[in-house]
Amino acid sequence: MNVRVLVVEDERDLADLIAEALKKEMFTVDVCYDGEEGMYMALNEPFDVVILDIMLPVHDGWEILKSMRENGVNTPVLMLTALSDVEYRVKGLNMGADDYLPKPFDLRELIARVRALIRRKSESKSTKLVCGDLILDTATKKAYRGGKEIDLTKKEYQILEYLVMNKNRVVTKEELQEHLWSFDDEVFSDVLRSHIKNLRKKVDKGFKRKIIHTVRGIGYVARDE
Repeated sequence: MNVRVLVVEDERDLADLIAEALKKEMFTVDVCYDGEEGMYMALNEPFDVVILDIMLPVHDGWEILKSMRENGVNTPVLMLTALSDVEYRVKGLNMGADDYLPKPFDLRELIARVRALIRRKSESKSTKLVCGDLILDTATKKAYRGGKEIDLTKKEYQILEYLVMNKNRVVTKEELQEHLWSFDDEVFSDVLRSHIKNLRKKVDKGFKRKIIHTVRGIGYVARDE
């Protein structure tokens, strides 16, 4: 995956050090030394992360961040500043910054924070849950196996989604009850058993490898192994 990072920092030596460290991590890096160019790049070019200093000529970091968010640019922003007051950190986070790193800092920490922002962005974008050849789209609440949509009721989908979210881990009946039901134990047990039976028919029938397994006396597990 090609990760593109924008560095907006007017201290040239620091900006170049940051860029060099990022390039060693195999990131593609663009550097801007003033707020005018930084504003243009942040609004018009696609980046995975923006590293943004606050004290910049022409447009400061606050202006750039505000303009990004007002224009619907949701790229994760890591703000850098020598202003270490909590007030400034709170201001940045309230304006839409995703993280904050006071100067001076260790480049290793900066890299770690950039990686965390990339992971967070990737996780938030993903609407797919995968278990073997079973795919769930959490946005549309639909399930597919073998390239074909599986016709599920709302409750069947909820059970399947929870099992796949916890794939290869045994989910107890009590856990399913806590997350998906408010029935008493006796009624719940019968209802769950019926739903699992229907899910097996819909998800596993016709496939050699079974995904939904019962762990007798404990619960159920979705296996992709």
